[in-house]
Parts: sequence; structure tokens; C-alpha cells
Amino acid sequence: MNAFDLFLRQVAEAGPQLLTGLGHTVMLAAVVSVTGLVGGIVVFYLTLSPGRACRRLTEAYISFFIGTPLLALLFLMYYGLPQWGFRPSPLAVAVVGFTMNVAAYNARYLATAYRGLDRDELEAARAQGFSGLQVFRLITLPQVLRLSVPALSNQVILNLKDSSIAFLIQYTEFFAQVQDVAMRHFQFFKSYVMAGLAYLAMVSVIVLAARHLERRYILPGTRRP
Repeated sequence: MNAFDLFLRQVAEAGPQLLTGLGHTVMLAAVVSVTGLVGGIVVFYLTLSPGRACRRLTEAYISFFIGTPLLALLFLMYYGLPQWGFRPSPLAVAVVGFTMNVAAYNARYLATAYRGLDRDELEAARAQGFSGLQVFRLITLPQVLRLSVPALSNQVILNLKDSSIAFLIQYTEFFAQVQDVAMRHFQFFKSYVMAGLAYLAMVSVIVLAARHLERRYILPGTRRP
């Protein structure tokens, strides 16, 4: 049996373990993509607040979480909070930490798209008696979401790839299981190549889905050549 056949046999034996890790990775990426989008919409809405203090606090939130390394935030929560008597699970830390980080990025994407909207349309809605929340819900949000499909899709890809750092806080995602297989059998190069190909396959699925969404929901007049 050659070295490659031996490696394939070792991977097959670790199949259930790797599939469990893969499921954990997909679950984490999916959850934080949803919670990060919802959080981003809320943060974006607050950036449009008529209150100056609210806008400044919201911008400070965005700047802080965009400027702070995600790993530092995860370490702070996972290793720092127990000193205060609070011991969250690795999954809870990953979801909360990723959500706060992703929400800041998504809010920035939405705010950028908002600058491209027709202000006359928004003013016309207000003149018709629409409340601020109605203008946001019925006019602003649908348009900025459609304009932000490429950026939001890229963020989902980043969520998937960044989920690999969760193994550093003891979350047993796919990369953690690959690391375990690599250390157990001393097959580091082959194991990491396999992990890279697995992530590439998952990213390719997201890219295809994103292209479909972009073609379906792109606003008239904004189609790229």
C-alpha cells in the first residue's frame, strides 16, 4: 500500500469525525451569516437615526469591531469572561463574537449602498406621509439589500473561511478535526491540502448561489457588463 492509499484509508476511518466537524463548520457559518445580517440591518438603521448621539455611538461600534481582530474578541470572551465567573460554551462565544463582528461589516456595506439611492424618492415617500420606519422598511432596506448582494455574499464566504479560527477556542469545527487527523497520523501536508480543497468546494457553492441571487435581484440599470 503506497503512502497516498494509506492516507485515503486513514481519512475514511476518520470519516464520521470529519463529517461531524464539517457539519459544525457549516452550522456556525450559516448561523452567523443570518445573525450578522440581522444585526447589520439593525446597526445600519441606527446610523440613520436623527439623534446625533445615537449615530456617533453606532459609528463607534462599527469602527471598533471592524478595527478589532476577530480572534482577539473571541479570546477575550472565551478566556477572559471566566475570570468574572461566566463560562460560555465555545459555540456561544463563536456565535456572539462572529455576530458582533459581521454585523459591523454588513452595516458598512448597507451604508455604502445607501449613498447610491435616489434621495428624491425618499423625500417623496416622506411627503406622502410615510413614517421614518416605513420609509426604511418599504423603500430603503429592499434597495440597499439588492445593491449589497455582492458584498454580503463575499461576507458569507468570509464567515465560512473565518470559522476555522474557532478551533482556537475549543470549538470542534472541520479544521479542528483535520488538525486532529494530521497530528494523529503525522500527515500534515496531505491533511491541510484536503482541508483546503474542502473549503474551496464549499466556497464554490456559495459563489454559484450568490451569482444566481445577483442576477435575480439586481436593480435595473445596475447590471455589470
